[in-house]
Amino acid sequence: MNLILFDDNDRLDAQRMHLRDPVRLRHLREVHHATPGDELSVGLVGGALGRGRLQSLDDTGAIFTVTLDREPPAPLPVHLLLALPRPRMLARTLEHVTALGVKRLTLLHTRRVEKSYWQSPELSPEKIRHHLRLGLEQARDTHLPCVTFEPRFKPFIEDRLPAHLSGRRALIAHPGMATTCPRGLEEPVTLAIGPEGGFVPYEVERFEALGFEGVHLGERILRVETAVTALLARLF
Repeated sequence: MNLILFDDNDRLDAQRMHLRDPVRLRHLREVHHATPGDELSVGLVGGALGRGRLQSLDDTGAIFTVTLDREPPAPLPVHLLLALPRPRMLARTLEHVTALGVKRLTLLHTRRVEKSYWQSPELSPEKIRHHLRLGLEQARDTHLPCVTFEPRFKPFIEDRLPAHLSGRRALIAHPGMATTCPRGLEEPVTLAIGPEGGFVPYEVERFEALGFEGVHLGERILRVETAVTALLARLF
């Protein structure tokens, strides 16, 4: 936990925050070995970063006096379209993409996504928010990504996605594409990444019909969480 992330429910007054979450309290004691008077990096969800001086710490909570005076890191200019990963992999992937600065994520159904994945408890709002916050705390960021679900591929591709592509470069990452993934982009990008088995040909064709450029990372077949990290690091 590189950042103690508060929200408005933690606020006591204009300058004081009350941390009550038992997991983060244990982290303060066992990892930071925090004692009253220590200063730690803090932030407010949706707001600024700064420093917090620990005033008190016991089993019921920790009280900080905070100064929030710095902007969080700039977001990546990317809308990530990600075929819904296996539930266990989803948790790690959410944390990774949040830490890297993705602020717009669409979880998408494709032919090779098991329908049972959409029934997973990992898709509950509480679980999603938990993993997004872990990613923010890792990267010292404060702005939660917007996560949307598209459990029906065809209506999304035909009815909703085209309206979001104006002014953006559209890329589909898929093994066997002719073009190597570009580097160091500054323009807004919509990036589509398939499941571990990849997109089926029909899905690739539908993306390409909307103007998506096919790109690859080489001959190796990567796990989704690895491919996402490698693609984002290379593109931006």
